[in-house]
Amino acid sequence: MVSYLEFEKPVSDLEGQIRELRTLAEQDKTVDLSEDIARLETKSAGILEGLYSKLTPWDKTQVARHPDRPHFIDYQKALIEDFTPLAGDRYFGEDHAIFAGLGRFEGRSVAIIGQEKGMDTESRLKHNFGMARPEGYRKAIRIMEMAERFDLPVISLIDTAGAYPGLGAEARGQAEAIARSTEKCLTLEVPMVSVIIGEGGSGGAIAIAAANRVYMLEHAIYSVISPEAGASILWRDPARAKDIATSMKITAQDLLQMGIIDGIIPEPLGGAHRGHEVVFQQAKNQIEEALKDFEGLSGSEIKKERQDKFLAMGRNLS
Repeated sequence: MVSYLEFEKPVSDLEGQIRELRTLAEQDKTVDLSEDIARLETKSAGILEGLYSKLTPWDKTQVARHPDRPHFIDYQKALIEDFTPLAGDRYFGEDHAIFAGLGRFEGRSVAIIGQEKGMDTESRLKHNFGMARPEGYRKAIRIMEMAERFDLPVISLIDTAGAYPGLGAEARGQAEAIARSTEKCLTLEVPMVSVIIGEGGSGGAIAIAAANRVYMLEHAIYSVISPEAGASILWRDPARAKDIATSMKITAQDLLQMGIIDGIIPEPLGGAHRGHEVVFQQAKNQIEEALKDFEGLSGSEIKKERQDKFLAMGRNLS
């Protein structure tokens, strides 16, 4: 059963009625409730469409964080064949917040990197809610270096509230690891395509998203800081997260208009959590199309295209 967000209450009530009618119809085959069910389904779809046509940035934040939204592991299983996970940073240890490995995308060998938040309490604790420590970013660097050595495109899927800010992470060089990972993205001589599938928070996101092409799902968010943390810093009141979410321009639509991202991947009506297979196909099509742009280009041309893109971005926003 779908978990409903606060603004989806009108849909929740109608779909609850639909489930009740279906249960009654199954229990008593002599009663024909098909017309009533169809009428309520039409009404529910209309309300859902209306709600999702005017989502606020804070509403989109809630959709991007929906617990049933597909995560990195779901995309990896749907898009990558013969996936071989690679673990460890060769310095300290393994970080379960970042998955990385090699596989085949549409018959082509690729490297894939991304954050995994976890699906339930146990897995969320294991993956630290998708908030990576330094060893996670150093693992990402290791995989990117391997991809470059074997001339493999890099695909990254971003879904994190930000890098882990704990004492141990800071002691092991969190800021330096993020900077090195970002630098590696920018200097790669193979194509890199990134998709923000949920939250793209702060340096924890950009560390594996400084790519030739950066796309966002329709209801994903991408920001320099989480709305709650930004409100705490500016107003010492995390309850004002709704206000700062609007001010920060964190939605895919705002960021495309500013030239921060290269495109928006449509989601099913009601968000990616209501149609996993649909969004997997949309993401696959976009990644496949993006990789075609770099066929026949040399490594130095691919790197220059990426660097020029980010330099132009800074000049245009200044």
